Amino acid sequence: MNNGDQKQFVDFDGVKLKVFEDDDVAGVLAAVQAHERERTGGGQFDEKQAKEQLKKALAKQGVVEFTDEEMKTMPKIFKRLIVLQKKRCRLRKHASGKDTTTYEIRFRRDGYDISASGKTIELAKANFIEKLKTAQPKEKRTGGGSTIPTTFTAFALYHYETFRKEKVSSEHYKNNLRLVDRYLSPRFKETPIEKITPPDCKKLLDEIMEQGKGKTADDLHSILNGIFKSAIAHGIIARNPLALILYTQHERESGKAITKDEETRLFNALNGTIYATAAALVLFCGLRPNELETAKIQGPFIVAVNSKRKTRKTEYKRIPIIDRLRPFLPADGVFNIPNLDMLRRHFKRALPGHKLYDLRTTFYTRCKEYDVADAARDHFVGHSFGVLGNTYTDLSDEYLLKEGKKLNAW
Repeated sequence: MNNGDQKQFVDFDGVKLKVFEDDDVAGVLAAVQAHERERTGGGQFDEKQAKEQLKKALAKQGVVEFTDEEMKTMPKIFKRLIVLQKKRCRLRKHASGKDTTTYEIRFRRDGYDISASGKTIELAKANFIEKLKTAQPKEKRTGGGSTIPTTFTAFALYHYETFRKEKVSSEHYKNNLRLVDRYLSPRFKETPIEKITPPDCKKLLDEIMEQGKGKTADDLHSILNGIFKSAIAHGIIARNPLALILYTQHERESGKAITKDEETRLFNALNGTIYATAAALVLFCGLRPNELETAKIQGPFIVAVNSKRKTRKTEYKRIPIIDRLRPFLPADGVFNIPNLDMLRRHFKRALPGHKLYDLRTTFYTRCKEYDVADAARDHFVGHSFGVLGNTYTDLSDEYLLKEGKKLNAW
């Protein structure tokens, strides 16, 4: 057996067990189970004990594996990088005295070189996780002289954590990172950004479109465009691979307003539940579902954070409390907002042909039907007035209340 073959085996209780693809714990446990049954004559398999023995066997091979709980305590950038390594890092064992041993965990990737030690593996893990919190990449100078990673996943995380996070809402930020994790990292992994070609990007986007996920393809195109533009600004690449791709956004379906009869059916179905108030806030205030948790009563207004605007100062929108909303307001003035997934499920049961966002579309439609001024309507729903408009527009309470009264005809 040559050295390359030896890397595919773990020594377990004197028996060499194959580790498929050098990372398949499930495969090893299955082999352990078969070995234990053979050794004990078909006795009961103790999986907990086997996992503990496997951990020791992996340690002998120079590998340490982090648990899910330990992964949760790591900074996001390292959590994602270590997940790509199947939650494992290299482990070394050193003799630190006549009868003592020290364990060292080392992570060397994407410009980082992190090392932590301890008298036990668990202590080494704890020291390693603590070091991750202040770790910085080694200097790798580009044309601009800055220190940055140059492989796709590492740079994407760097871009989002360092720059993008400050410019978008937390919801938008989390959604983009979810798409990076699900679609982009598995495809490009740690490929040097300069090696990613226009055909690579086109193939990915075409595959997503062929699956009928037009909006996802649009979002991924936008995310990739931002990452590549940032890489250009950092001097990593000279041209954007997307520039050569002819890409057409898919035709998005607009929301569908619900009818007056459907409004009645909805609230009859939700009557007496916490879901009724949440649905009423979306319908009669035009709130985005993710804005519900910030909603509060402030005088004659419902006030909520505008989740689509990310500025140094949090932006709030004020929506007048109209007559249709009043029966749903809590007596103590404090909203009890349910889990959004549960709200969507109850809504779907009441109106199978609609989605929750259609309530916001309905509010926008009613504003047009009852001739609410564009400026007031856009403030209620949280649309932008444009760069100059956002800078110079500050609508008075009196104006918003005057326009909001028109919706009492609803």
